[in-house]
Order: sequence, then C-alpha cells, then structure tokens
Amino acid sequence: MVFPFLGIDVTVDPTAFSVFGLDVQWYGILIVCGMLLAMLFAFRNMRRVGIDSDRAIDAVIGGLIAALIGARAYYVILNWDEYKDDLASIFNTREGGLAVLGGLIGAIIVGGIICKIRKVKFLPMLDLCGVGFLIGQGIGRWGNFTNQEAFGKNTNCLFAMSGGRVQQWIAYNYNSVTQYDKDITVDMNYPVHPCFLYESAWCLLGALLLGITLKKWRKFDGQIILMYMVWYGLGRFFIESLRTDSLMIGSLRVSQGVAALMFVMGVILLIINFAKVKRLGSDYKLYVDTKESKQLLAEADKRIAEEAAKKAAKKAAKAAKDPDAEAEKIVPEETSEDSPAEDTPAEDTETEKTEE
Repeated sequence: MVFPFLGIDVTVDPTAFSVFGLDVQWYGILIVCGMLLAMLFAFRNMRRVGIDSDRAIDAVIGGLIAALIGARAYYVILNWDEYKDDLASIFNTREGGLAVLGGLIGAIIVGGIICKIRKVKFLPMLDLCGVGFLIGQGIGRWGNFTNQEAFGKNTNCLFAMSGGRVQQWIAYNYNSVTQYDKDITVDMNYPVHPCFLYESAWCLLGALLLGITLKKWRKFDGQIILMYMVWYGLGRFFIESLRTDSLMIGSLRVSQGVAALMFVMGVILLIINFAKVKRLGSDYKLYVDTKESKQLLAEADKRIAEEAAKKAAKKAAKAAKDPDAEAEKIVPEETSEDSPAEDTPAEDTETEKTEE
C-alpha cells in the first residue's frame, strides 16, 4: 500500500496468522477489537444512564451477534448475484463483506427485543450504543485498509493511496463502476481516495464528541443516538459519494440514501425532543434521575454487597477448617529474605548487653 504524497510505502498482508492451517485475517481481528472496546465503553457508563449492567448484558451480547449477522445479510442481499450460485460462500467473511448499516439494523432490532424481555430501558441503552457504534466503526474500518478496499475515485489529495489489490479491483470492475456513474473518474494507474480512512477519522472524532456530550450535556434519553444518526449520516453521505465500490440498486447508492434518511430523521427528532424538554422544564427527568432507576441500582448494589459477603464468609469458613494451610501461606512472608527478621540477632545482642 502506497501513500505517494505522504511518502509512505507499507506492505499489508490481510492475513495476521494461521492456526492449524486456518488463516486468521486482520479484518476480523479489527472488527472484534472494535466491538470489544465498544462493549467496554457501554459497561463502564451504564450507571451514568441509570442501567443495571447485570440486566443489560444479554442485550449487549445479543446485539453484537445480531450486528454481525445483519451486516453480512445486508451485504449478501445487495450483492445476491455474487452468491446465488455458491451459497456456501455466504458464510465466508474472512476477506470482507460486512455492511455497517446492516449491522446497525440487526443490533438495534435484536437488542431492543432483549431489552424489552429483560426490562431494560431502551432509550438510555441506545445512548450508550450511539458512542459504542462510532468506536466500533472507527476501529473496524481499518480492516478495510488491510484488505485494500472501501476506496474512492482518483484524487491528488494529500492522503491519496494506491496498491496492488486496488489496481486489480479497478481493472476487474471498471465496466460495472462506470456503468452506474458516467462522470466517475477511476483509473488504476492513479491514486484513489482512502474512504476507509476518512470514515474512521470521522467516527472516532464523533465518538469523542458524543462521549463528552453523554457525560456533560445530555438533556433527554435518546439524545445521543439521535446525534449519532446526524453525525454518522452526514459523514457517510459525503464519503459514500466518493466510493467506487458502493452497494447499488440500479443507479442508486443504497448506503448514501440510508445515510441521508438517518441525517434528516435525526435532525427532526432532535428538534422535537429539545422542544419537548424545554416545554416541560423541571418536570422532565432523565431515566437515571427517576425513582425506578435509583431503586434498581440500589438493588444491584445490595446484590453485589451480598455476593461479596458470601465470598468472604466462604473464605473465612475454609480458613477455620484448615488453619494449617493458612499458616503455611503466612510463614514464608515472615521468613523471607527481605524481612527485617535478619536484624533480630543484633537486637537480641543489644538486649543482653543492657541486661548485663
């Protein structure tokens, strides 16, 4: 992979390592890392929105699984001609083929159902997801870098890139690309827009801004997920217009249309909800400030304290039954080389002199 105007030339191998003959791709590793960091953020901030993490864990795990399934299903459906004659290839995701928007749809639908079953408030949960989505997407996009995909048309901008797999893709797909957009400029001999880089930077910046808003300026439940829709929708709309490998229905860039819809809906719903909060004034309460949330969190604290007390009681009972084992654990500490026990003889000598 070459970034000619930055003077960077790096060798990129999509395969990270092999286990028992099975290649493990960087693409999958980076997506999993993004998901884990998003999940970590969610669990660290659940109390901030009034949610008991023990109740929500099923929704988080179910949502992540549904995100992977939804991302693959979305991609396969929109590229059905590539898979209809080889159905087994649908399950091969090691070299790519996951669509972000499909993942969002899957995560929200399944996560929402599980929240309903587990009696977890959905809007506060979605606020955590808004930041988590951006974290996961910002990191996961680098999987496109290792695969040399998610690039755009030719450009002379500072971050322009080129690479062997990019050139191969353009050469193989040139006719289909220009068929849908006669004005697109794509030549395998010139560098292209690194759209994955633009989207990664946009998502990580958004994660920072929305994370700060979550902690300091959240006025109503659902605010952060609506801000996510606006932020991601805006960025994706413009970035998608640069891409040469967009998912298409006829001459329509599907992801660009969905991004525009996300942006418009997000703006409208933000305006409506801010007006509602302003109208209600002090009568409006975030879920975290309600009696229900405080009671649930108090019960969670009580449960944690009881579990800690049980563990301490078991440890004490075990020590009482086998005191010798506990003594053996203590003895080495008293007779270690670093212990002041070595000074004891000198102290005894001084004592004997005093007695004399």
